[in-house]
Amino acid sequence: MFVKVSSGAVMGVEGYIVDVEVDVANGLPGFDVVGLPDSAVKESRERVRAAIRNAGFSFPVKRITVNLAPADTRKSGPAFDLPIAVGLLICSGALEAGAAEDAFFAGELSLDGAVRAVAGLLPMLLAARAVGISKCFVPEENAKEAALVTGMAVYPVTHLEQLANHFTHQAIAPASYDALRIFHASEEEKNPYEVDFADVAGQLHVKRALEIAAAGCHNLVMIGPPGAGKTMLARRMPTILPDLSFDESIEITKVYSIAGLLGQRHLMAQRPFRTPHHTASYISLTGGGRVPMPGEISLAHNGVLFLDELPEFQKKALETLRQPLEDGHITLNRVGGVCTYPSVFLLLAAMNPCPCGYQGTEKCKCTDAEIARYLDKISGPLLDRIDIMVEATPVSYGELATSPALPTAESSATVKIRVENARVRQAQRFAGAGTRFNAKMSASLVKEYCKLSRESSQLLKQVFESMHMSARAYHKILKIARTIADLAGAPHIETMHIAEAVSYRGLDRKYW
Repeated sequence: MFVKVSSGAVMGVEGYIVDVEVDVANGLPGFDVVGLPDSAVKESRERVRAAIRNAGFSFPVKRITVNLAPADTRKSGPAFDLPIAVGLLICSGALEAGAAEDAFFAGELSLDGAVRAVAGLLPMLLAARAVGISKCFVPEENAKEAALVTGMAVYPVTHLEQLANHFTHQAIAPASYDALRIFHASEEEKNPYEVDFADVAGQLHVKRALEIAAAGCHNLVMIGPPGAGKTMLARRMPTILPDLSFDESIEITKVYSIAGLLGQRHLMAQRPFRTPHHTASYISLTGGGRVPMPGEISLAHNGVLFLDELPEFQKKALETLRQPLEDGHITLNRVGGVCTYPSVFLLLAAMNPCPCGYQGTEKCKCTDAEIARYLDKISGPLLDRIDIMVEATPVSYGELATSPALPTAESSATVKIRVENARVRQAQRFAGAGTRFNAKMSASLVKEYCKLSRESSQLLKQVFESMHMSARAYHKILKIARTIADLAGAPHIETMHIAEAVSYRGLDRKYW
């Protein structure tokens, strides 16, 4: 007897339908799984065999062949346990022949028949909905994640026996979760921060730079001695970023679902803030493995990637950031396939001016050669992709003693309102243009939306010639100026906006 059951797999961040074809025929008993399965899929033979028996059903002692189509893509993970078991139960007569029609199945089986959660379910179900499948049977732990796919009836399954009873006399009640209700449910999860910009004494120029970076999604590096507050400021960056839209949340949730990092959250309701240690390898940043998995730059999609102690990272690891920063995605070529992951993130970094951190003071004992080697870890092409560079200077005693108590100290909520308003202006400006942020404008968009007055143009010309800027640096100044104008609510870029934008592009001449 032949049965086809619909399941799914993921390639990169996208899911695709896998037809689990089960054939049970007379002949020498055996159980083969074909269709480029990995070890976890091959081991499903033993899990399925034990689960069917321990759930109270008889396992067919016949020639069993399972094909995972399409057969030219590698299949990984234990999600095929449940559809294989369903196919075998239909072939053995335990389930009716139409049980698998218009339905999607995914889940790992325990040896006692219990159904366990699987990773990557959200992109699989989105692919299932695209081909017209209207109901799915998934592990109960994945039910809320599955409910994010609107228009899909979700049946949470805890045990193989429960699933069999659904088609005989005791139907499983479909999950009553609502996608938008899940998204709006937890305000605490969306605003979990216990830190605030108002907590930081002084550093007004750095706060301003962070506000501009957040508003236009500009990459930013803070340079300063130890204890100046660079890390403290960076960890408050998420508090001024706009809330996620539902579509952005789904994009992030897909990546985290594939990586198996959702846990009990079911939905990523806040922007990611990833802080890999400086010992991280280039593979951990970009992603990879035999079966490619997303790395830190993809886990930071629609959020922030914070690299503390920037020059301490491996030079090879830093160089891998160059293309994703430009393209907004990364393509990995591995034995397991070619995968493309999104990587639209704000790069935020902090570094010392020299190995000891106290350059220019009596404390510094670093030689010129040591400082040069330290700074040379950051290449010119990577520096050229940094929009804003700002110096964090030591805070004075007066600022420490009075600044946090000042009633005029701006809170994160106040700054966030300005950032959100600037983002709204960008969304209206770039509607249908294929971008959302000033930092991601193409050359044609810069020409269209960053027109300068005669005075502004003359100022920028003087700066360009005196600082020997590259074409990329020229465009970055215009993009930053456009963001500054958006924060001020100005329709056009003025001279003062150009002047402020230029002030964030001089530190590379001081240190490099």
